[in-house]
Amino acid sequence: MTALRQLDAVSLTGISAIGHHGVFDFERRDGQPFLVDVVLHLDLRPAGTSDDLTRTAHYGEVAELVSSIIAGKPFQLIEALAEAIAAEILARFPVEAVDITVHKPKAPIPVPFGDVAVTIHRSRQ
Repeated sequence: MTALRQLDAVSLTGISAIGHHGVFDFERRDGQPFLVDVVLHLDLRPAGTSDDLTRTAHYGEVAELVSSIIAGKPFQLIEALAEAIAAEILARFPVEAVDITVHKPKAPIPVPFGDVAVTIHRSRQ
């Protein structure tokens, strides 16, 4: 039996952009702020021992990608937005897994609330 390897993590929190996601016409028309938190799971030893940016996931590029997805194609559900972000990160960056949290702080909920968010974990396996 092979021992499980503990992966390291890179976290980016509060990536924000205006998106047009929602089930209501006015949400898709007017847009609203969305915030995304990302945790990249990967082995950071190659980058840490070499001090070489090409041996890790470039978090600036990850942030730009996430922002462009938030501002891009509209989804009805924030669950679908989270899935799209996870899929693109896994396709473009050398990570084993990713956690994505999408916050919709201005969701049209008729009672006072602080935030609504979904979190997903996706991996290559």
